[in-house]
Amino acid sequence: MLAIAVIDDEKTARKMTSRILEQAGYRVESFETGRAFLQQMEKHPFDIIFLDLQLPDMGGLEILSHVKAIHRDSEVIIVTGHGSIDNAVEATKEGAFHYLTKPCRKHDICLMAERAAEKINLHLENVHLRSRMDKEALLPGFIGNSKAMQAIFETISKVAQVNCNVLLEAETGTGKQLSARAIHELGPRKDAPFVYFNCGGFTEELICSELFGHEKGAFTGADVRKIGLLESAAGGTVLLDEVGEMPLSMQVKLLHVLQERQVLRVGGTRPVELNIRIIAATNRNIKDLIQKGKFREDLYYRLNVVTLRLPRLRERREDIPLLIHHFIIRANKAFSKNIKGMSVPALELLMHYSFPGNVRELENIIQHAAALTEADKLTPEDLPARLRQCSYLDTEEEELIPLEEMEKRYISKVLTTTNHNIKAAGKILRLPRTTLWRRIKKYGLTGGKDTEEK
Repeated sequence: MLAIAVIDDEKTARKMTSRILEQAGYRVESFETGRAFLQQMEKHPFDIIFLDLQLPDMGGLEILSHVKAIHRDSEVIIVTGHGSIDNAVEATKEGAFHYLTKPCRKHDICLMAERAAEKINLHLENVHLRSRMDKEALLPGFIGNSKAMQAIFETISKVAQVNCNVLLEAETGTGKQLSARAIHELGPRKDAPFVYFNCGGFTEELICSELFGHEKGAFTGADVRKIGLLESAAGGTVLLDEVGEMPLSMQVKLLHVLQERQVLRVGGTRPVELNIRIIAATNRNIKDLIQKGKFREDLYYRLNVVTLRLPRLRERREDIPLLIHHFIIRANKAFSKNIKGMSVPALELLMHYSFPGNVRELENIIQHAAALTEADKLTPEDLPARLRQCSYLDTEEEELIPLEEMEKRYISKVLTTTNHNIKAAGKILRLPRTTLWRRIKKYGLTGGKDTEEK
């Protein structure tokens, strides 16, 4: 529970403000003078302070300065008469949260306390998330506290110390390249090159030239000798991404390289010794490819000394808030924004979304929302329309139900997410207000609030 201090030399105003805040559920302590308050503040810092600018013993700006020195995260709400509004505005420039003018209404007092509390809680959440990220990102670039990711961290840490080939099996967007780089950077080859090559969509000739290199005059256009990627990674690690797309004829040549630890440049006569580690990655089922005659079984066993299967994002949903926080920080830097977090309804949508594109898709969603929003917190309206429309439906994939029942459930979900605000729900559903009211009546749903959004 947040602690609130009320400092006012007017007894009636002090008691009234304290009583309103206590009734709202806050723990409140009141003070008649600034010095009495500061003495207590040094012992037990208050989270929110309602501070009268006109006190007999100290000026409000002086007290504000002391508060920020004692506990900079405390939020100070200035309370003043109409004649001192200029001073109150000056106080907000010096770090006060906001100001109220006397006589203060109950609604304004509660609203100001609620907004200050929201800011404090958001800050505490961000601090907690950063702490968790620092503590739990055990490998370079990784974020995740789920059991699935902890198991990956442990396996990567172990296999990094062993000089063996590794096969990464994972869907697109789960972090294959990040995992390969972590294996490289945590192992004895970390000071040597890390080389990436995507095997998909290239002809055998191009793959040969890129991986093995070529001698001058080996073919038309080969005007100079070219060192291949395998040779250039001397002492380091080579990541062969989408290895399942490699042509069969090229697989034979790669198998020979892995067996002999030598590479022969195209057009060359003398093999070059290789000292490299191979990490292969694929989003396809290699065993199925072997059954279909599209992948060599002997190459599979050469690559598959250790297999690492990266979890899909929907298999580690508890990591989504951490990832969102991380991507918001990135977006703030990229777009010069100051987004402080995400609303609960928006987070709820993401927590129930299936993420076919995994972590990469989540990053794209946050970038999209951050680029377009003008607020300091991401809301459902900032998220891509396809996600708002489909995220609830994704949760029903195991249950086949009539279309009307699906519509009823989705409208109910949207109403709950928007706190039954008809205008907000209508925007998400893209339904006129009258049509939405008819659907609510038809399905016997809880009525909405036909009010303008604040």
